[in-house]
Amino acid sequence: MNSESLSIQFEKVSKRYILGQMSHGMITKDLQSWWAKLRGKQDPNSLIDATKEKQTSDTSEFYALKDINFSIQKGEVIGIIGRNGAGKSTLLKLLSRVTSPSNGKIKINGKIASLLEVGTGFHPDLTGRENIFLNGAILGMSRKEIFAKFDEIVEFAGVSKFIDTPVKRYSSGMYVRLAFAVAAHLEPDILVVDEVLAVGDLEFQKKCLGKMESVSKKSGRTILFVSHNMAAISSLCTRTIYLKKGQIHYDGKTEDTISKYLQDNQSILEENLSERKDREGEGQIIFEETWTEDEAGKRKTTFLSGESLVIAAKIRIRNKIPYKKISAAFQVQDQNDYTLTDLNTQSKAIEFDVPTDRDSAVLRCKLPNIPLMPGSYNHHVILRTDNIIQDFVLTAGNFHIEEGDFFGTGRTFDRGHGYILLHQEWSLN
Repeated sequence: MNSESLSIQFEKVSKRYILGQMSHGMITKDLQSWWAKLRGKQDPNSLIDATKEKQTSDTSEFYALKDINFSIQKGEVIGIIGRNGAGKSTLLKLLSRVTSPSNGKIKINGKIASLLEVGTGFHPDLTGRENIFLNGAILGMSRKEIFAKFDEIVEFAGVSKFIDTPVKRYSSGMYVRLAFAVAAHLEPDILVVDEVLAVGDLEFQKKCLGKMESVSKKSGRTILFVSHNMAAISSLCTRTIYLKKGQIHYDGKTEDTISKYLQDNQSILEENLSERKDREGEGQIIFEETWTEDEAGKRKTTFLSGESLVIAAKIRIRNKIPYKKISAAFQVQDQNDYTLTDLNTQSKAIEFDVPTDRDSAVLRCKLPNIPLMPGSYNHHVILRTDNIIQDFVLTAGNFHIEEGDFFGTGRTFDRGHGYILLHQEWSLN
């Protein structure tokens, strides 16, 4: 392999955590652990890490990544997929030098710009303008080079009115738009983008995907893209790495990798939801069970197009916490893991009080006259308290739709007519 054409190489890379001990590889996590210990509280980092893998009785360590080997050539666009807790974020943090490996070697040729989470690389007290120049300087660019790109960055992000406002006053969407614009336009050799783009609206997500495609094809820069959106991965990446339980489960053509991932998605539905380890969040409140039922409350998994369908989930309050408000979302996907809709309490400006007199409750979302075409569908479940993710589980439940008389005309329609059915009004004048 030509070393000059090599962009990234991982050689037997592992990342091991010791639960309950300090030194997480990140100073912020060390401070969190120290502050919790000082107050006599449980280590928040050990809580998160403990959900990823069962501990044995004789050890308190686990591997977020183990024996990772792969090489990426300059100009490649690589997708990285996997369930929650598979090691995706850890891999990107190693690559971005946010944390260091426990074992193995990582070789990187070129400058890296990373967009791993909202606010990455930004100083909250500095303005948008100041942060652009700060990030450019970190990438080794001169002030003249940054200035040449400045107008293009601001226009792409759509924040011209707020460019001289401290970014701590930006909404999460504005933050992400500017962060991506900076990362994509300041010409790094390697661009690393995590699921953070999901914060932006659909139009901006498409804009970002278009920019990443342009960056790779025209400039020959390397891109690593992590996403749960299989449509985005499929359209942007020719090669995809599938991580599973901290190891590379498959590395190959994107079409083949996604196929294997989707097969695993269906088999995981057989597991008990309360015992699933592939989840993210604080874990103070978790989903214990999810199911679908009809209007009368009878559980069923098969419905006709046009029937009313209720998605329900039982939540378990594991610790009495000071949070006051609950919001939730059920994201519906088809069999190819394409998101069809996001059923979200926040879109309806609904928040529920956290129950104080019991340790469980049931969330329900009713869909009158389900407009889906025949087929099988999955749903993800997400629960927040005061906008903090408590539990997030991919492919938590599923249901099936069969042909039904949606329009009340005695006619039925199959998938050949699309994905959804919509009530219509026609006229000819």
